[in-house]
Amino acid sequence: MNKISSASSLSWSLYMISLGQGGYNPSLQAFGAEQLGDDDELPCTNDNDPSSNKKSLFFQWWYFGVCCGSLLGVSIMSYIQDTLGWGLGFAIPAIAMVASIAMFLCGNRFYTRKQERNIDGKSFEEIVQAVKATVSKMINRRNKPINDYNVVELELQENALCSRDPEALQGFGEDSDESIHPIRAAKMVLHLLPVWVMLLMFAVIFQQPATFFTKQGMAMRRNIGTSFKIPPAALQSAITVSIIILMPLYDTCFIPLVRVLTKNKKGITVMQRIGIGMFLSVIAMVIAALIERKRLEISKEMVLFESKSESVPFSIFWLLPQYILLGISDIFTVVGMQEFFYSEVPVRMRTTGIALYTSVFGVGSFLSALLISLIDYFTSSRGLENGWFSDDMNEARLDKYYWFLALSSAISLLTFVIYCRFLKSRT
Repeated sequence: MNKISSASSLSWSLYMISLGQGGYNPSLQAFGAEQLGDDDELPCTNDNDPSSNKKSLFFQWWYFGVCCGSLLGVSIMSYIQDTLGWGLGFAIPAIAMVASIAMFLCGNRFYTRKQERNIDGKSFEEIVQAVKATVSKMINRRNKPINDYNVVELELQENALCSRDPEALQGFGEDSDESIHPIRAAKMVLHLLPVWVMLLMFAVIFQQPATFFTKQGMAMRRNIGTSFKIPPAALQSAITVSIIILMPLYDTCFIPLVRVLTKNKKGITVMQRIGIGMFLSVIAMVIAALIERKRLEISKEMVLFESKSESVPFSIFWLLPQYILLGISDIFTVVGMQEFFYSEVPVRMRTTGIALYTSVFGVGSFLSALLISLIDYFTSSRGLENGWFSDDMNEARLDKYYWFLALSSAISLLTFVIYCRFLKSRT
Protein backbone atom coordinates (compact mmCIF):
# COMPACT_ATOMS: atom_id res chain seq x y z
CA MET A 1 0.00 0.00 0.00
CA ASN A 2 2.86 2.36 0.88
CA LYS A 3 4.53 1.64 -2.48
CA ILE A 4 1.32 2.45 -4.34
CA SER A 5 0.93 5.67 -2.36
CA SER A 6 4.55 6.66 -3.06
CA ALA A 7 4.18 5.94 -6.75
CA SER A 8 0.95 7.93 -6.88
CA SER A 9 2.47 10.96 -5.13
CA LEU A 10 5.50 10.82 -7.44
CA SER A 11 3.25 10.68 -10.50
CA TRP A 12 1.22 13.66 -9.32
CA SER A 13 4.46 15.56 -8.69
CA LEU A 14 5.59 14.88 -12.25
CA TYR A 15 2.20 15.99 -13.59
CA MET A 16 2.42 19.24 -11.64
CA ILE A 17 5.96 19.88 -12.92
CA SER A 18 4.81 19.33 -16.50
CA LEU A 19 1.80 21.60 -15.99
CA GLY A 20 3.95 24.30 -14.43
CA GLN A 21 6.58 24.18 -17.15
CA GLY A 22 3.91 24.29 -19.83
CA GLY A 23 2.58 27.45 -18.23
CA TYR A 24 5.65 29.46 -17.35
CA ASN A 25 8.10 28.47 -20.10
CA PRO A 26 6.33 30.24 -22.99
CA SER A 27 5.16 33.14 -20.82
CA LEU A 28 8.48 33.82 -19.10
CA GLN A 29 10.52 33.61 -22.29
CA ALA A 30 8.19 35.95 -24.19
CA PHE A 31 8.08 38.33 -21.22
CA GLY A 32 11.88 38.41 -21.02
CA ALA A 33 12.24 39.21 -24.72
CA GLU A 34 9.72 42.07 -24.40
CA GLN A 35 12.02 43.82 -21.92
CA LEU A 36 14.58 44.54 -24.65
CA GLY A 37 12.74 47.06 -26.79
CA ASP A 38 9.58 48.18 -28.49
CA ASP A 39 7.93 46.21 -31.27
CA ASP A 40 5.46 47.01 -33.95
CA GLU A 41 2.13 45.29 -33.66
CA LEU A 42 2.79 43.44 -36.91
CA PRO A 43 5.73 41.04 -37.31
CA CYS A 44 7.69 43.11 -39.81
CA THR A 45 11.00 44.03 -38.19
CA ASN A 46 13.88 44.74 -40.55
CA ASP A 47 16.88 42.38 -40.54
CA ASN A 48 19.13 45.24 -39.49
CA ASP A 49 16.87 46.43 -36.68
CA PRO A 50 18.90 46.77 -33.43
CA SER A 51 15.91 45.47 -31.47
CA SER A 52 15.92 42.30 -33.57
CA ASN A 53 19.63 41.78 -32.91
CA LYS A 54 19.12 42.20 -29.17
CA LYS A 55 16.32 39.63 -29.17
CA SER A 56 18.52 37.20 -31.10
CA LEU A 57 21.17 37.52 -28.40
CA PHE A 58 18.52 37.15 -25.71
CA PHE A 59 17.28 33.80 -27.05
CA GLN A 60 20.84 32.63 -27.50
CA TRP A 61 21.92 33.36 -23.93
CA TRP A 62 18.58 32.18 -22.58
CA TYR A 63 19.35 28.74 -24.01
CA PHE A 64 22.90 29.01 -22.67
CA GLY A 65 21.50 29.52 -19.17
CA VAL A 66 19.10 26.59 -19.59
CA CYS A 67 22.01 24.35 -20.59
CA CYS A 68 24.08 25.49 -17.59
CA GLY A 69 21.20 24.56 -15.29
CA SER A 70 20.82 21.23 -17.05
CA LEU A 71 24.53 20.48 -16.58
CA LEU A 72 24.26 21.24 -12.87
CA GLY A 73 21.27 18.93 -12.67
CA VAL A 74 22.96 15.93 -14.28
CA SER A 75 26.23 16.42 -12.40
CA ILE A 76 25.96 18.01 -8.93
CA MET A 77 22.33 17.13 -8.24
CA SER A 78 22.74 13.52 -9.35
CA TYR A 79 25.73 13.20 -7.04
CA ILE A 80 23.78 14.64 -4.10
CA GLN A 81 20.85 12.29 -4.78
CA ASP A 82 23.10 9.24 -4.93
CA THR A 83 25.20 10.07 -1.87
CA LEU A 84 23.02 12.19 0.45
CA GLY A 85 19.56 10.93 -0.45
CA TRP A 86 16.66 11.76 -2.73
CA GLY A 87 14.93 13.89 -0.11
CA LEU A 88 17.74 16.46 -0.11
CA GLY A 89 18.08 16.06 -3.87
CA PHE A 90 14.47 17.15 -4.36
CA ALA A 91 14.54 19.79 -1.60
CA ILE A 92 17.37 21.82 -3.14
CA PRO A 93 15.61 22.40 -6.48
CA ALA A 94 12.39 23.21 -4.62
CA ILE A 95 14.17 25.85 -2.50
CA ALA A 96 15.87 27.22 -5.62
CA MET A 97 12.48 27.60 -7.36
CA VAL A 98 11.01 29.43 -4.35
CA ALA A 99 14.04 31.76 -4.32
CA SER A 100 13.69 32.43 -8.05
CA ILE A 101 10.00 33.32 -7.62
CA ALA A 102 10.94 35.72 -4.82
CA MET A 103 13.60 37.36 -7.01
CA PHE A 104 11.11 37.65 -9.87
CA LEU A 105 8.56 39.38 -7.63
CA CYS A 106 11.19 41.72 -6.20
CA GLY A 107 11.91 43.07 -9.66
CA ASN A 108 8.23 43.57 -10.44
CA ARG A 109 8.37 47.36 -10.44
CA PHE A 110 11.27 47.46 -12.88
CA TYR A 111 9.69 45.38 -15.64
CA THR A 112 8.53 46.89 -18.91
CA ARG A 113 4.88 46.20 -19.66
CA LYS A 114 3.03 46.66 -22.89
CA GLN A 115 0.33 49.31 -22.89
CA GLU A 116 -3.13 47.85 -22.43
CA ARG A 117 -5.35 47.83 -25.49
CA ASN A 118 -9.08 47.54 -25.98
CA ILE A 119 -9.39 43.80 -26.16
CA ASP A 120 -12.65 41.98 -25.80
CA GLY A 121 -11.00 38.77 -24.61
CA LYS A 122 -12.24 36.74 -27.56
CA SER A 123 -9.22 36.93 -29.84
CA PHE A 124 -8.85 33.17 -30.19
CA GLU A 125 -12.56 32.72 -30.81
CA GLU A 126 -12.48 35.45 -33.46
CA ILE A 127 -9.55 33.79 -35.21
CA VAL A 128 -11.35 30.44 -35.29
CA GLN A 129 -14.48 32.09 -36.68
CA ALA A 130 -12.38 33.93 -39.26
CA VAL A 131 -10.75 30.70 -40.42
CA LYS A 132 -14.14 28.98 -40.65
CA ALA A 133 -15.53 31.88 -42.67
CA THR A 134 -12.57 31.80 -45.06
CA VAL A 135 -12.83 28.04 -45.59
CA SER A 136 -16.58 28.29 -46.07
CA LYS A 137 -16.11 31.05 -48.62
CA MET A 138 -13.54 29.00 -50.56
CA ILE A 139 -15.93 26.05 -50.72
CA ASN A 140 -19.09 27.94 -51.55
CA ARG A 141 -17.83 30.99 -53.42
CA ARG A 142 -19.22 29.71 -56.71
CA ASN A 143 -22.68 29.15 -55.30
CA LYS A 144 -23.16 31.92 -52.79
CA PRO A 145 -22.73 35.69 -52.95
CA ILE A 146 -19.85 37.16 -51.00
CA ASN A 147 -21.01 38.78 -47.78
CA ASP A 148 -19.53 41.85 -46.12
CA TYR A 149 -17.27 39.78 -43.87
CA ASN A 150 -15.69 38.05 -46.84
CA VAL A 151 -15.29 41.38 -48.63
CA VAL A 152 -13.12 42.52 -45.72
CA GLU A 153 -11.12 39.31 -46.00
CA LEU A 154 -10.58 39.83 -49.73
CA GLU A 155 -9.40 43.38 -49.12
CA LEU A 156 -6.88 42.10 -46.59
CA GLN A 157 -5.62 39.53 -49.07
CA GLU A 158 -4.75 42.33 -51.47
CA ASN A 159 -2.42 43.89 -48.89
CA ALA A 160 1.03 42.52 -48.22
CA LEU A 161 1.21 40.42 -45.08
CA CYS A 162 4.39 42.13 -44.01
CA SER A 163 4.56 45.57 -45.56
CA ARG A 164 7.76 47.53 -45.19
CA ASP A 165 5.99 50.82 -45.74
CA PRO A 166 5.61 52.64 -42.41
CA GLU A 167 2.40 54.25 -43.64
CA ALA A 168 0.93 50.81 -44.26
CA LEU A 169 1.49 50.02 -40.61
CA GLN A 170 -0.19 53.16 -39.36
CA GLY A 171 -2.83 52.29 -36.85
CA PHE A 172 -1.17 49.02 -35.86
CA GLY A 173 1.68 50.27 -33.68
CA GLU A 174 2.19 50.27 -29.99
CA ASP A 175 0.13 53.38 -29.48
CA SER A 176 -2.87 52.15 -31.44
CA ASP A 177 -6.03 51.04 -29.71
CA GLU A 178 -7.06 49.00 -32.71
CA SER A 179 -6.53 45.28 -32.75
CA ILE A 180 -5.35 43.27 -35.73
CA HIS A 181 -8.16 41.90 -37.83
CA PRO A 182 -8.82 38.24 -36.87
CA ILE A 183 -8.22 36.98 -40.43
CA ARG A 184 -4.86 38.70 -40.61
CA ALA A 185 -3.88 37.32 -37.19
CA ALA A 186 -5.00 33.85 -38.27
CA LYS A 187 -2.90 34.05 -41.41
CA MET A 188 0.15 35.07 -39.38
CA VAL A 189 -0.21 31.95 -37.24
CA LEU A 190 -1.21 29.54 -40.00
CA HIS A 191 1.79 30.39 -42.15
CA LEU A 192 3.99 29.07 -39.29
CA LEU A 193 2.45 25.59 -39.37
CA PRO A 194 4.44 24.31 -42.39
CA VAL A 195 7.68 25.24 -40.63
CA TRP A 196 6.35 23.62 -37.44
CA VAL A 197 5.72 20.36 -39.32
CA MET A 198 9.12 20.41 -41.04
CA LEU A 199 10.86 20.73 -37.67
CA LEU A 200 9.22 17.60 -36.22
CA MET A 201 11.96 15.29 -37.56
CA PHE A 202 14.57 17.46 -35.85
CA ALA A 203 12.58 16.98 -32.63
CA VAL A 204 12.59 13.21 -33.21
CA ILE A 205 16.39 13.25 -33.50
CA PHE A 206 16.42 15.39 -30.36
CA GLN A 207 15.05 12.33 -28.47
CA GLN A 208 17.82 9.91 -29.49
CA PRO A 209 20.60 10.78 -26.97
CA ALA A 210 18.39 9.82 -24.00
CA THR A 211 17.20 6.60 -25.64
CA PHE A 212 19.08 4.70 -28.34
CA PHE A 213 22.40 6.53 -28.00
CA THR A 214 22.45 5.42 -24.36
CA LYS A 215 21.46 1.86 -25.30
CA GLN A 216 24.20 1.90 -27.92
CA GLY A 217 26.76 2.91 -25.29
CA MET A 218 25.75 0.05 -22.97
CA ALA A 219 27.03 -2.45 -25.54
CA MET A 220 30.44 -0.77 -25.90
CA ARG A 221 33.61 -0.78 -23.83
CA ARG A 222 33.17 1.77 -21.04
CA ASN A 223 36.22 1.13 -18.89
CA ILE A 224 38.59 3.84 -17.75
CA GLY A 225 41.49 2.06 -16.11
CA THR A 226 40.79 -1.29 -14.49
CA SER A 227 37.84 -0.62 -12.23
CA PHE A 228 35.88 2.50 -13.26
CA LYS A 229 33.13 2.26 -15.89
CA ILE A 230 31.52 5.30 -17.50
CA PRO A 231 27.72 5.33 -17.12
CA PRO A 232 26.31 5.30 -20.67
CA ALA A 233 23.92 8.14 -19.84
CA ALA A 234 26.85 10.33 -18.75
CA LEU A 235 27.71 11.03 -22.37
CA GLN A 236 24.51 13.05 -22.66
CA SER A 237 26.34 15.79 -20.79
CA ALA A 238 28.61 16.10 -23.86
CA ILE A 239 25.73 17.86 -25.64
CA THR A 240 25.31 20.37 -22.83
CA VAL A 241 29.05 20.91 -22.42
CA SER A 242 29.50 21.48 -26.15
CA ILE A 243 26.71 24.08 -26.11
CA ILE A 244 28.20 25.89 -23.11
CA ILE A 245 31.70 25.94 -24.63
CA LEU A 246 30.75 26.77 -28.22
CA MET A 247 27.87 29.19 -27.65
CA PRO A 248 30.19 32.16 -26.88
CA LEU A 249 32.21 31.33 -30.03
CA TYR A 250 29.07 31.76 -32.13
CA ASP A 251 29.12 35.54 -31.59
CA THR A 252 32.88 36.07 -31.31
CA CYS A 253 34.07 33.88 -34.20
CA PHE A 254 31.31 32.50 -36.41
CA ILE A 255 29.16 35.63 -36.90
CA PRO A 256 32.06 38.02 -37.73
CA LEU A 257 33.35 35.52 -40.30
CA VAL A 258 29.97 34.95 -41.92
CA ARG A 259 29.15 38.68 -41.81
CA VAL A 260 32.03 39.32 -44.22
CA LEU A 261 30.58 36.82 -46.68
CA THR A 262 26.88 37.67 -46.42
CA LYS A 263 27.13 41.46 -45.86
CA ASN A 264 24.36 41.00 -43.28
CA LYS A 265 24.78 42.66 -39.87
CA LYS A 266 23.30 39.57 -38.22
CA GLY A 267 25.60 37.29 -40.22
CA ILE A 268 22.84 34.87 -41.16
CA THR A 269 19.08 35.08 -41.03
CA VAL A 270 16.99 33.10 -38.57
CA MET A 271 15.83 30.72 -41.31
CA GLN A 272 19.40 30.07 -42.38
CA ARG A 273 20.34 29.43 -38.77
CA ILE A 274 17.58 26.84 -38.42
CA GLY A 275 18.58 25.20 -41.70
CA ILE A 276 22.24 24.89 -40.68
CA GLY A 277 21.23 23.16 -37.45
CA MET A 278 18.95 20.75 -39.32
CA PHE A 279 21.81 19.91 -41.69
CA LEU A 280 24.16 19.21 -38.77
CA SER A 281 21.57 16.92 -37.18
CA VAL A 282 21.44 14.91 -40.43
CA ILE A 283 25.24 14.57 -40.38
CA ALA A 284 25.06 13.46 -36.73
CA MET A 285 22.65 10.65 -37.61
CA VAL A 286 24.85 9.54 -40.52
CA ILE A 287 27.83 9.32 -38.17
CA ALA A 288 25.71 7.45 -35.60
CA ALA A 289 24.71 4.92 -38.28
CA LEU A 290 28.33 4.38 -39.35
CA ILE A 291 29.51 3.93 -35.75
CA GLU A 292 26.72 1.46 -35.02
CA ARG A 293 27.52 -0.46 -38.20
CA LYS A 294 31.16 -0.73 -37.08
CA ARG A 295 30.07 -1.95 -33.65
CA LEU A 296 27.93 -4.67 -35.23
CA GLU A 297 30.84 -5.80 -37.40
CA ILE A 298 33.07 -6.15 -34.34
CA SER A 299 30.25 -8.01 -32.56
CA LYS A 300 29.99 -10.50 -35.41
CA GLU A 301 33.74 -11.06 -35.28
CA MET A 302 33.45 -11.82 -31.57
CA VAL A 303 30.75 -14.42 -32.32
CA LEU A 304 33.09 -16.14 -34.77
CA PHE A 305 35.72 -16.38 -32.03
CA GLU A 306 33.03 -17.59 -29.57
CA SER A 307 33.46 -14.65 -27.23
CA LYS A 308 30.59 -14.22 -24.76
CA SER A 309 31.31 -10.69 -23.57
CA GLU A 310 28.23 -8.46 -23.20
CA SER A 311 30.11 -5.46 -24.61
CA VAL A 312 32.30 -5.23 -27.67
CA PRO A 313 35.93 -4.00 -27.55
CA PHE A 314 34.91 -0.70 -29.12
CA SER A 315 35.31 2.40 -26.97
CA ILE A 316 32.20 4.35 -25.98
CA PHE A 317 34.11 7.55 -26.77
CA TRP A 318 33.47 6.85 -30.47
CA LEU A 319 29.94 8.11 -29.72
CA LEU A 320 31.22 11.57 -28.79
CA PRO A 321 31.15 13.01 -32.37
CA GLN A 322 27.42 12.40 -32.74
CA TYR A 323 26.72 13.89 -29.30
CA ILE A 324 28.84 16.98 -30.00
CA LEU A 325 27.32 17.50 -33.44
CA LEU A 326 23.83 17.40 -31.94
CA GLY A 327 24.97 19.99 -29.38
CA ILE A 328 26.20 22.27 -32.16
CA SER A 329 22.97 21.76 -34.10
CA ASP A 330 21.04 22.86 -31.01
CA ILE A 331 22.98 26.15 -30.96
CA PHE A 332 21.69 26.86 -34.43
CA THR A 333 18.24 25.29 -34.68
CA VAL A 334 16.83 25.51 -31.14
CA VAL A 335 17.83 29.15 -30.68
CA GLY A 336 16.66 29.94 -34.22
CA MET A 337 13.30 28.27 -33.54
CA GLN A 338 12.78 30.39 -30.45
CA GLU A 339 13.45 33.62 -32.32
CA PHE A 340 11.42 32.58 -35.36
CA PHE A 341 8.23 31.59 -33.54
CA TYR A 342 8.51 34.66 -31.29
CA SER A 343 9.06 37.13 -34.13
CA GLU A 344 6.54 35.84 -36.65
CA VAL A 345 3.39 36.48 -34.60
CA PRO A 346 1.70 39.72 -33.47
CA VAL A 347 2.89 41.23 -30.20
CA ARG A 348 -0.17 40.10 -28.26
CA MET A 349 0.38 36.50 -29.43
CA ARG A 350 4.06 36.18 -28.51
CA THR A 351 3.33 33.65 -25.76
CA THR A 352 1.44 31.58 -28.32
CA GLY A 353 4.48 31.73 -30.59
CA ILE A 354 6.79 30.41 -27.88
CA ALA A 355 4.20 27.73 -27.05
CA LEU A 356 4.34 26.62 -30.71
CA TYR A 357 8.12 26.28 -30.36
CA THR A 358 7.90 24.12 -27.24
CA SER A 359 5.11 22.03 -28.75
CA VAL A 360 7.47 20.94 -31.55
CA PHE A 361 9.49 18.90 -29.05
CA GLY A 362 6.41 17.60 -27.24
CA VAL A 363 4.80 16.35 -30.44
CA GLY A 364 8.20 15.17 -31.66
CA SER A 365 8.50 12.94 -28.61
CA PHE A 366 5.14 11.30 -29.37
CA LEU A 367 6.09 11.00 -33.05
CA SER A 368 9.33 9.27 -32.08
CA ALA A 369 7.43 6.72 -29.99
CA LEU A 370 4.97 6.17 -32.85
CA LEU A 371 7.75 5.61 -35.39
CA ILE A 372 9.48 3.11 -33.09
CA SER A 373 6.25 1.19 -32.56
CA LEU A 374 5.46 1.06 -36.29
CA ILE A 375 8.98 0.11 -37.34
CA ASP A 376 9.22 -2.54 -34.63
CA TYR A 377 5.89 -4.00 -35.74
CA PHE A 378 6.81 -4.19 -39.43
CA THR A 379 10.39 -5.43 -38.89
CA SER A 380 9.56 -8.11 -36.31
CA SER A 381 6.24 -9.36 -37.69
CA ARG A 382 7.90 -11.69 -40.19
CA GLY A 383 8.81 -14.11 -37.45
CA LEU A 384 12.28 -14.70 -38.85
CA GLU A 385 13.93 -11.55 -37.49
CA ASN A 386 14.19 -9.88 -34.11
CA GLY A 387 13.44 -6.49 -35.60
CA TRP A 388 15.48 -3.33 -35.55
CA PHE A 389 14.98 -2.80 -31.81
CA SER A 390 15.83 -6.21 -30.40
CA ASP A 391 16.83 -6.35 -26.72
CA ASP A 392 19.95 -8.19 -27.86
CA MET A 393 22.13 -5.40 -29.19
CA ASN A 394 24.05 -7.91 -31.33
CA GLU A 395 20.81 -8.63 -33.20
CA ALA A 396 19.34 -5.11 -33.25
CA ARG A 397 19.73 -2.91 -36.30
CA LEU A 398 19.89 0.58 -34.89
CA ASP A 399 22.10 1.51 -37.82
CA LYS A 400 19.14 1.09 -40.16
CA TYR A 401 16.96 3.22 -37.87
CA TYR A 402 19.62 5.94 -37.85
CA TRP A 403 19.75 5.85 -41.65
CA PHE A 404 15.97 6.15 -41.70
CA LEU A 405 16.10 9.22 -39.45
CA ALA A 406 18.91 10.74 -41.52
CA LEU A 407 16.93 10.27 -44.75
CA SER A 408 13.69 11.58 -43.23
CA SER A 409 15.47 14.61 -41.80
CA ALA A 410 17.21 15.27 -45.13
CA ILE A 411 13.81 15.29 -46.84
CA SER A 412 12.50 17.70 -44.19
CA LEU A 413 15.55 19.92 -44.70
CA LEU A 414 15.07 19.96 -48.48
CA THR A 415 11.40 20.82 -48.05
CA PHE A 416 12.35 23.52 -45.56
CA VAL A 417 14.81 25.11 -48.00
CA ILE A 418 12.25 25.10 -50.81
CA TYR A 419 9.56 26.56 -48.55
CA CYS A 420 11.87 29.33 -47.33
CA ARG A 421 12.21 30.62 -50.87
CA PHE A 422 8.49 31.41 -50.83
CA LEU A 423 8.21 32.51 -47.22
CA LYS A 424 7.97 36.25 -46.59
CA SER A 425 9.78 36.36 -43.28
CA ARG A 426 10.84 39.21 -41.09
CA THR A 427 14.12 37.44 -40.35
